[in-house]
Amino acid sequence: MKKVVRTEIPRKAIYRLSVYSRCLHRLENNGIHTVSSEVLAKAAGVKPTQLRKDLTYFGQFGTRGLGYEVKQLIEMISELLGTKSLQPVVIVGIGNLGRALLSYRGFEREGFEVVGAFDVNPSQYLSSDSPIDVKAMDVLPKVIGEHVIKMAVLCVPPAAAQEVANQLIEYGVVAILNFAPIVLSVPDEITVNNVNLAMELENLSYFINE
Repeated sequence: MKKVVRTEIPRKAIYRLSVYSRCLHRLENNGIHTVSSEVLAKAAGVKPTQLRKDLTYFGQFGTRGLGYEVKQLIEMISELLGTKSLQPVVIVGIGNLGRALLSYRGFEREGFEVVGAFDVNPSQYLSSDSPIDVKAMDVLPKVIGEHVIKMAVLCVPPAAAQEVANQLIEYGVVAILNFAPIVLSVPDEITVNNVNLAMELENLSYFINE
């Protein structure tokens, strides 16, 4: 397989690579072994020129007239995104959203392993249905250290989000998926992706009212 040289890639391009990966997995599951840039671009909802530009991060590859090998491209994107082996993740805050994420069975298929769930009141989440025991917050640094965890999902209330984010960073986490509706203040070397459902709906509202 072609060796992927890791370069600085814009966030929007990273997102599109994730979309391409999912499209490629669907093609592979349907027994399709090669795909043209036009077909893959259409499946991903982008222009062929944009797709070809994004794939230049891997250098020059593909065969003119035949396109790209689906399996090879899946492996290259997985290597670049760091999901070729399971990435350990913790979920902090096991309210309604945290429980829903904890019950999701698709993380491993996507390259992630939830190795810990934490809450300030873990006893209220004791259940035989939960795939992972919910632990107290004081156990968090031990689990992060043992599993060398760099990623965390933050599902705590807004009032607690900054304090918990500070703790995660102190313990060694460098990437946070933040579901709390608050802008976190973090050092430049820390990556935060914010998921605000109200803002996403607001964005959609603009388009239906054009």
